Amino acid sequence: MKYTPEQLIHDPFLNKGTAFTAAERAQYGLNGLLPSAIQTLDQQVTQAYAQLQSKPTDLAKRQFLMQLFNVNHVLFYKLFSEHIVEFMPIVYDPTIADFIENYSALFLEPQNATYLSIDAQADIESALRNSANGRDIRLIVVTDGEGILGIGDWGTQGVDIAVGKLMVYTAAAGIDPSQVLPVVLDAGTNRQELLADDLYLGVRHERVYGEAYHAFVDKFVATAEQLFPHLYLHFEDFGRANAADILNQYKDQITTFNDDIQGTGIIVLAGLFGAMNISKQKLTDQVYMSFGAGTAGAGIAQRVYDEFLQQGMAPAEAKQHFYLVDKQGLLFDDDPTLTPAQKPFARKRSEFANADALTSLEAAVKAVHPTVLVGTSTQPGTFTQPIVEEMAAHTERPIIFPLSNPTKLAEAKAEDLIKWTAGRALVATGIPAADVDYNGVTYAIGQANNALVYPGLGLGTIAATSKLLTDAMISAAAHSLGGLVDPDQAGAAVLPPVSKLDQFSKTVAIAVAKQAVADGLNEAPIADVAKAVAATQWTPAYRELTEIEVEG
Repeated sequence: MKYTPEQLIHDPFLNKGTAFTAAERAQYGLNGLLPSAIQTLDQQVTQAYAQLQSKPTDLAKRQFLMQLFNVNHVLFYKLFSEHIVEFMPIVYDPTIADFIENYSALFLEPQNATYLSIDAQADIESALRNSANGRDIRLIVVTDGEGILGIGDWGTQGVDIAVGKLMVYTAAAGIDPSQVLPVVLDAGTNRQELLADDLYLGVRHERVYGEAYHAFVDKFVATAEQLFPHLYLHFEDFGRANAADILNQYKDQITTFNDDIQGTGIIVLAGLFGAMNISKQKLTDQVYMSFGAGTAGAGIAQRVYDEFLQQGMAPAEAKQHFYLVDKQGLLFDDDPTLTPAQKPFARKRSEFANADALTSLEAAVKAVHPTVLVGTSTQPGTFTQPIVEEMAAHTERPIIFPLSNPTKLAEAKAEDLIKWTAGRALVATGIPAADVDYNGVTYAIGQANNALVYPGLGLGTIAATSKLLTDAMISAAAHSLGGLVDPDQAGAAVLPPVSKLDQFSKTVAIAVAKQAVADGLNEAPIADVAKAVAATQWTPAYRELTEIEVEG
């Protein structure tokens, strides 16, 4: 491909900005297009970080980082990698929620994303080709914007969740940014404020459901698989009516992953393994209760249930350990509104003398005495002191994971959970939480952030050239992450810290790739899994430009 000098310095995959050398400036016709000073990448990082620090809010900082991403991928990822703990809540959750809510108003550039409309399906192939621009795409994150985080339906504005996920894939696991593509499937939105907003950038009608919607998804999947034959397809933030159906349709056919159903399940399972390491208990002895039984809540329960089976428990016995609580209270099997994902875990009313009274979380906790309480309800403050104290009265080490995010939607604060249980609770939160000092012990709070697992899971699957992503590979990922906990440290967290994200992403990747190879799923022969993983990783550094033609 031939570039003009102006195109070269505006291509984020090739641009070096002020780091173009004197020889490169002469060779590619860049003299006069850049300031005279020639900087190193480290100098650019220092300069960019200082500029970032001058921004008054996290939203303004994210805007700056997105602008930097749009012009220079190497500089963006080098900066991100050096400040990963600081940047994670800015680049992704919780700041990304504010960005998505204001996406149309803030729109400047499309961030290398692909926008596909249900009203223009004839353009799907050309749109994907144009976006890839000849690149070898190995990873797509796709969303339809209906179930964004805990903030709901944001239509095409949800594209930024796909952009943000891919940024974390690269920063955490070294997935090559030239091999990724964010995609939004715009099937409309039911958020009336967007449809009435003159600035809204999506299609202007309510969401399409049913056969027409699934035909749209099917056409996208078929086209993407045809264009990109080595593709890992990550579904993100689809609505509860469609997410499980899409995953179940494709999981045994292609290499695919749904982060809300599988990813959250993996990270919770890893947190449970960490908790078991600390408490010296068995996972299969736990009584599991989920508050919130939507896509995430039911998906997590399914993942933990599958692990009970992998550890040798019979299905009927395993299901006796699981209870789902939603807005109507404890779920019973005679409820006509149950989703397919909820039905396997619904209980019989005959199990309880007071079944009709179990219409709240507090009543369910009193009746069941769970040892594990996981919150995906997006109902803030619902893990109250009486509920937590009731739970703690019946188990020595209550395991409590309030996972709803962003911050304003969390079921409880970590410091309250430690205090209400006299330091006995094993806690993980869905948002970053500060250490808690209580009775002379500093309790580290694990963050049950999917970013702890999905980058390594993707890297391992891609490095192994795996034809599928299986339950065994997912279990290997959870075991590898849960095994990183130090059980002998007072106040130890149940999950490793985000500060070591790049290190344990590689640990997860190697475990996943080994499982894929052991199960014979690799398309290419692999003699050394660790070497294959390392060879797949990209590092943010300027490279000599080769095979670049510049028009004079």
